[in-house]
Amino acid sequence: MSGAPARRLPPPLGPVVIENAQPLVACGRFSAKAVVGDELAVSADIFAHGHDIVRAKVRSRRVGARRWDESPMTFEGNDHFSAVVEPGAEGPFEIEIAGDVDHLATWARDARRRLEAARTDPFEEVEGARHLEEAAEALLQAGRPAEAEQVREIAARAAEQVDLDLLDEIEELAVFLGERALSPAATTLRLKGFASRERAVFSSWYELFPRSASPDPNRPGTLRDVAVRLDYVARLGFDVLYLPPIHPIGLTARKGKGNSPVAAPADVGSPWAIGSPAGGHTAVAPELGSLQDFDHLLAEAARRGIEVAMDLAFQCSPDHPWVSEHPEWFRHRPDGSVACAENPPKRYEDIYPIDFDTEDRQGLWEALAGVVSFWAERGVGIFRVDNPHTKPFAFWEWLLAEMKREHPGLLFLAEAFTRPRVMHRLAELGFDQSYTYFTWRDSKWELEQYFTELTSPPGVNYFRPNVWPNTPDILAKSLQRGGRASFVARLVLAAGLCSSYGIYGPVFELGWDEPAAAGSEEYKASEKYEVHHHDLEDARSIADLLARVNAARKANRALQRNRALHFHRVDNDQLICWSKRSREGDVAIGVVNLDHRWVQSGFVELDAGALGVREGAEIVVEDALSGESYKWVAGANFVRLDPAEVPAHLLSLRSSS
Repeated sequence: MSGAPARRLPPPLGPVVIENAQPLVACGRFSAKAVVGDELAVSADIFAHGHDIVRAKVRSRRVGARRWDESPMTFEGNDHFSAVVEPGAEGPFEIEIAGDVDHLATWARDARRRLEAARTDPFEEVEGARHLEEAAEALLQAGRPAEAEQVREIAARAAEQVDLDLLDEIEELAVFLGERALSPAATTLRLKGFASRERAVFSSWYELFPRSASPDPNRPGTLRDVAVRLDYVARLGFDVLYLPPIHPIGLTARKGKGNSPVAAPADVGSPWAIGSPAGGHTAVAPELGSLQDFDHLLAEAARRGIEVAMDLAFQCSPDHPWVSEHPEWFRHRPDGSVACAENPPKRYEDIYPIDFDTEDRQGLWEALAGVVSFWAERGVGIFRVDNPHTKPFAFWEWLLAEMKREHPGLLFLAEAFTRPRVMHRLAELGFDQSYTYFTWRDSKWELEQYFTELTSPPGVNYFRPNVWPNTPDILAKSLQRGGRASFVARLVLAAGLCSSYGIYGPVFELGWDEPAAAGSEEYKASEKYEVHHHDLEDARSIADLLARVNAARKANRALQRNRALHFHRVDNDQLICWSKRSREGDVAIGVVNLDHRWVQSGFVELDAGALGVREGAEIVVEDALSGESYKWVAGANFVRLDPAEVPAHLLSLRSSS
């Protein structure tokens, strides 16, 4: 209408849309996890209005770096593009997906259609030459003058005449030119990533109580005894030795044997009741040794290729120095007393929880960060974090970012047996590994469903599982009722299904299976409250099997990652079969009898595609548990597993024909 004010238009936008990008964590707020040198899959739906051909690129760089590493994305069909990036250094990195209309390829396609339909366009040659000249100029600006000159020669020919032979040449050229820089009008989308060292994704953990490590049954163990025990741990093939808290233990409200609220004078208490007049979170319990003994343990472990993981339990005994020095860091009851930890109906009278919302938030959070820095500066690179789900998310987001900035390479395992969304939020915040529900997944359908979830988007982008058949807090029902066969089966399931796993030993390899009471998951005579002496030479030990399993994990790259996990059909629900395949071509196959009492047999239908072999191919597989080799086929194979012998196979594919 004449005289009407002009409507406000939106700013010009690129013609390309990018959506459904992966890996995307919490709508881009948090970082996707990667490993230095590993491929990280990147994908997105990228499209434009109309019929123009779209091309896409992905590029990545470490945060703060100037140079981008970039490559074209592959068109997979249905407007979907994919690529991989490989982080080259530890720390935060960024990914940029870019899409643009490919005018040269679009023109060449349309010109071919017109020529094949015997239709002409008077501007065919002019348009083609112009697109080619623009491509040549882009190459020149990118510092590729020789290639720019070749494109200009083709442009000159196109200006004279466009025929099908020339279009063949131009279409090949368009693919090559897809590597050139996109135009300033390209649509871009940024994603965040964090690259960790190898142990973040592949690790084998062994937990023990230092005070039970003595070779002398007449005295408790020390850190020096743990250093002697390292040869045993190394022989079993573990690369992470995890110690429950090694700090001074409080006397006030100390727990007695069996979690008794009344302790006898000789009772040693729970290591998680941290703090006494001898010190707090940066001290070593005098009965275990000194800081120098701990340094000696770190050095001896490193010589054997083992890292020592410390327990990070942010809670205090009533005797912790912080209780008197900083009473404002704790919640007080109406009568002025400090509230003990509680998870009704359970009460932990020997522990005071920390008030993370204290008025002295700055002082408290800095002190807790100081604990991590203290041990990191002594050489600790891994922390197992006790009950992180009971502390604020904001605290962990801050602490993990600060610690990884100050101490690159630090790894944190979240011991969060809690609700799924809370577990996943902690992983999003930056925990490198997470405990799982594996301990309670027993049946075939439960295991297949759960591990499919763990290895599928979106969780696979940020949640790295670490599976444990047992812990000091959990004697799983499956271990209480199945004898030796159940321990072997759970070992092969844990170590074969997941690239990171752990056991609480030596009680695991020695087959401790007696609960504190019927229906309880607590151990009878739990090491959490008393000292034990373990006979490592017990004839019933499955230590040799442990060593074979861990050796197989180190030898077969397929067992060191989770993404290629595939379950194969078996006609018996008491038998479960899976495989993994690495990008280097290694293949591992696991078969486990889930019935701890009876022989089970059936036909395993191996999926040839999952193994990377042709349908019906003959394959040779070698069993890490028995050392025997078998001739199988990529198809149906008969399996019989006796729990009285070895109820599992852990196979490596050696050849196929």
